[in-house]
Amino acid sequence: MAQVKLEVGGRQYEVMCRDGEEERLKMLARLVDSRASDVIRSIGRGNEPRELLLTALLLADELDEARGAAASARTEDVQRIAVMEHCAERLESLASRLEKPRPAS
Repeated sequence: MAQVKLEVGGRQYEVMCRDGEEERLKMLARLVDSRASDVIRSIGRGNEPRELLLTALLLADELDEARGAAASARTEDVQRIAVMEHCAERLESLASRLEKPRPAS
């Protein structure tokens, strides 16, 4: 296990993580720190649990929006696939009709 020093909201924290995950943890801490800084600028410093709660709520809101966007994209993909399948069926039907021999006149 590796030990990593992180700074979030102007405070230092030491946390443990799996070996090799230190840089990812630092990157995540920078993300949390950025949101924590937004919260501190908005409400001022003072009540650490409230700051952390509001930071968590901001991150949860971003996650919810990202999940919603991903779900919307999946729905659009399903709709595109359905349209393409319909077009493929139509093309196959037309090709089948064109391939049928015509009666001699």
